[in-house]
Amino acid sequence: MRIYCRWRAITKAGEIVAYTSSTLAPLRHDTYRTIWFASLSSNFGGLIQAVGAAWMMTTITASEDMVALVQTSTALPIMLFSLISGALADNYDRRRVMLTAQCMMLTVSALLTASALLGWITPWLLLFFTFLIGCGTALNNPSWQASVGDMVPRADLPAAVTLNSMGFNITRSVGPAIGGVIVAAAGAAAAFAVNTLSYLALIYALLRWRPAAPVSTLPREALGSAIFAGLRYVSMSPNLEKVLVRGLLFGIGASSILALLPVVALDLVAGGPLTYGFMLGAFGIGAIGGAVLNARLRQVLSSEMIVRLSFAGFALSAVIAALSPSAVLTSAGLLVSGACWVSALSLFNTIVQLSTPRWVVGRALSLYQTVTFGGIAGGSWLWGIAADRYGVADALLMSSVVMLLGIAIGLRFSMPAFASLNLDPLNRFIEPALSLDITPRSGPIVIQVDYEIADEDLAEFMELMGERRRIRIRDGARNWALMRDLENPSLWTETYHTPTWVEYIRHNQRRTQADAENTDRLRALHRGEGPLHVHRMIERQAIPPDNDVFHKAPIDLHH
Repeated sequence: MRIYCRWRAITKAGEIVAYTSSTLAPLRHDTYRTIWFASLSSNFGGLIQAVGAAWMMTTITASEDMVALVQTSTALPIMLFSLISGALADNYDRRRVMLTAQCMMLTVSALLTASALLGWITPWLLLFFTFLIGCGTALNNPSWQASVGDMVPRADLPAAVTLNSMGFNITRSVGPAIGGVIVAAAGAAAAFAVNTLSYLALIYALLRWRPAAPVSTLPREALGSAIFAGLRYVSMSPNLEKVLVRGLLFGIGASSILALLPVVALDLVAGGPLTYGFMLGAFGIGAIGGAVLNARLRQVLSSEMIVRLSFAGFALSAVIAALSPSAVLTSAGLLVSGACWVSALSLFNTIVQLSTPRWVVGRALSLYQTVTFGGIAGGSWLWGIAADRYGVADALLMSSVVMLLGIAIGLRFSMPAFASLNLDPLNRFIEPALSLDITPRSGPIVIQVDYEIADEDLAEFMELMGERRRIRIRDGARNWALMRDLENPSLWTETYHTPTWVEYIRHNQRRTQADAENTDRLRALHRGEGPLHVHRMIERQAIPPDNDVFHKAPIDLHH
């Protein structure tokens, strides 16, 4: 039986990209299938460990604040270190980064298990261990998400992202319940031991994976420069800006239901822990259902329509939870919100991956994750305060208004369609031969490109140059400017700087196939004889020269 079919999207350049219409299609790729199932096991272990840590904290302290800090200590590193982890994912072997993270979490979990068995655990030591596990998660996630594009072809990428969300929600549906049974039967130390063992399958799968190593003639970017390059790329990419704005609003609004669900179960439907578990399970089941239907929805609905329906579905679920006195009716609403949760977040993640070239995808995903997690964390705090001041029902109704605002924002920040850009490397740049011998760190480098433009082409030229400026700055250029000759008005000069020669080469190697249209149209407008003339100069002050320029020295880009 075939488990997938295909639908086609036509890119801006006319390229046809066929996307699978089944969420299960990525499982036909051996590497992805192996690592996905291993990750499923690891996620189960993590949720079981979380239950054990929360329960153990209640037994060693009477402070409710300390109990709440268990969740905070795990989530906080994801917000603090995601950008750094994204830079590591783009500049180092992602498989090695994931192995480092998994081995780190295995070691910490083993120490936590031993400390619990020996009776050494104190509240602050428990928080320290859970914080370190959170650090491992923060290190692992950008590399894992960015590696999906290395494990499956572009056609299967949207389904693979959705399948990742589906796997997490499968574990979230039953993992806490299993953790509760283990803790009740054998204690928190047993839950920690189960989590320790859960890392082994994923470590084994990563050891077996042999991804093709990218070939680069350039030295690795410094960590600070890599982080700044990622921030710059996202800030100059309209598609990514739209995702960040909508993801932040979705995180703020949608966090209300999960944050207030225990109080909903206790106060609004007069239930207990079993009712809360039933409702949480309904949310997870809805998420699984949404993941299964996600690929089909993408066939018939635009990305923007899926996001609007997700916002609307969460708003409806929040209204039902606020007004319903019935656990069954509230759970029915949670089925809808669970499906909307997966549909929106997996679509945001997919758009980030399809709108970002491979050299910066880890940083883009980490920034998206930071913004979305920040929205969820901030929203949870906001709705908790609102519930204390105005009541749980009113807080939920307020959050539904925020979700409706998220729909309205779509008029300004509409989601782009899949496959609108071909972000494969353009590979047109040939490093020029230089008469002056320089080192890779020599600079600043000043670039000037001369154009001769007819008066009737000025409007189109200026429009193309506006796009050119965005592309240049996005890829690392500084001090971009466009100048017109006062004596010969048909002559125009584009100028920009890079800090060093190696950064100039890196800037040109970042150009993508999607950028070729802008370059080709500008060349077509040029009326001068021969091709565009490019001046490459090194900036010098009228002072004794630095030591970075000297004659007859070879250029070693790995220095």
